Amino acid sequence: MKIIDEIRKPILFELQLLADTFVEPLNTDNELLLSVNEYMLNMSGKQLRPIITILSAKICGEVNKNTIYGAHSLEILHTASLIHDDVVDDTLERRGNPSINAIWSNKTAVFSGDYMFSKSLSYAIKTQNIAILKSVSDIGNQLTDGELLQLVNTSLSKSSEANYFTIIRKKTAQLFSSCAEVGGLSANAYCDTLSHLRNFGEYLGICFQLKDDVFDYFEDINIGKPTGNDIRDGKITLPLIFALQNSINVDEKNQVLAWIERKDFSEENIKAITRFTHKNGGVDYSIQKMEEFKNKAIAELDSFVDSVEKKALVLCAEYASSRKL
Repeated sequence: MKIIDEIRKPILFELQLLADTFVEPLNTDNELLLSVNEYMLNMSGKQLRPIITILSAKICGEVNKNTIYGAHSLEILHTASLIHDDVVDDTLERRGNPSINAIWSNKTAVFSGDYMFSKSLSYAIKTQNIAILKSVSDIGNQLTDGELLQLVNTSLSKSSEANYFTIIRKKTAQLFSSCAEVGGLSANAYCDTLSHLRNFGEYLGICFQLKDDVFDYFEDINIGKPTGNDIRDGKITLPLIFALQNSINVDEKNQVLAWIERKDFSEENIKAITRFTHKNGGVDYSIQKMEEFKNKAIAELDSFVDSVEKKALVLCAEYASSRKL
């Protein structure tokens, strides 16, 4: 059995309920918008974020309508952020399929993303729980803050491990943290429990992003996007940050720095930067950090009673670090 199937097993009924009701939030009489929404639904991924929301609720008590509303809200918000990311990064492929901006246009993609952001908040409001609404709205702020931070941190002078982790916490980890928190809030979890769930989600999200950034330094791997994209976009992630900081070959390091400064990202240069990053320990170091955060995530679950839901959350952390796409 695949690890993702093991994760889903304790909540199959709730996931079916989520699927049965997921079309409703994106229904519209606007034909263009409906086409975009249907396309995004058909290419949805493994839905790890709503899975975390539902499991977090179930480990604290009972899944209820607020859990489902919260899961919808966060998954729609996540989808909106992906649409906007593809426009900003000029990405023409998403999960092995053409992106929204590639099929329609950047304008259509931006407006469709805006529509989904507003729908996300409308579903958070349906919970009539101010704490859930605050959690979801805060994520909207964090995502935008993270994207803007990444834009101003493309220069080599601002690239550091500390800045890197600040960005991925805002861009990725806080959404996972909110998923776990909203699940707990929907089940009326206590403050200490919510703290552990938030930390679990944050560490899981960091682990997840580290895995994505490591993927970018491997060729011929089915990850749903071309490898080397981060380098082409001028994104200096942890593998390259570490390699540049620890290279003892000054000439080689200066050559890589020159390519980055000039944005000279030919296929040959990207391959050379990839080799440089591997040779100077950047990929191995990033994998080590990924394992550290995976273990930190799992440790946050120690206070919960053993259950199939707890096991599934542990498997979420294992999946984040072991996935192939």
